[in-house]
Amino acid sequence: MPWAPGQMARVLARREAPGRELADAAEAIAVTCHSMAVRFHRGGRLFTFGNGGAATDAQHIAVEFVHPVIMGKRALPALSLTGDVATLTGVGAASGFGDVFAHQLHYLAEAADIALGISPDGRCDNVLKGLETAKESGLLTVALLGGDGGRIAGSPAVDHALVVRSDDHKVVKEVHVTMYHVLWELVHVFFERPSVLATGAVA
Repeated sequence: MPWAPGQMARVLARREAPGRELADAAEAIAVTCHSMAVRFHRGGRLFTFGNGGAATDAQHIAVEFVHPVIMGKRALPALSLTGDVATLTGVGAASGFGDVFAHQLHYLAEAADIALGISPDGRCDNVLKGLETAKESGLLTVALLGGDGGRIAGSPAVDHALVVRSDDHKVVKEVHVTMYHVLWELVHVFFERPSVLATGAVA
């Protein structure tokens, strides 16, 4: 198949720049992980949410924290807001789909907690509304985004916006998976060393 090498090169090329940018974002990721570790150390919990494929990523992130695959790592409290079909459909039917995450955060979360929303294009209204509700309640807010970051990246409700600069949703998802695995690992690095949890400890 003479087209295969050229096609493969183009497929890989679409992933090259976003992959490099992930490495370039090391400081922003480290600062995000430090902030999350501080919240966990104070007894906070992590709430994750997103739509479609991002909903499965939200569930993946939650289980990584609750049930670490690496022996010896401490389980940390996390819950995906996408897993309760009864609540999602109940709130959606009564108030509209735009409220499905905000409603849950309003009634389940506390000020010490963390809200992590995922939007591959940065334009998911219910993810933004969830983050806004979380911020109003005092939570730390983190967003994993794609494209140009959209309205979510520019929202004052987001404490940490990590953006994969690609319009290809497959590439965004692939880099998000790597990104949240790094988040999990670095959160534990900080969490296991309380002496570095002071403000300004990340260099």
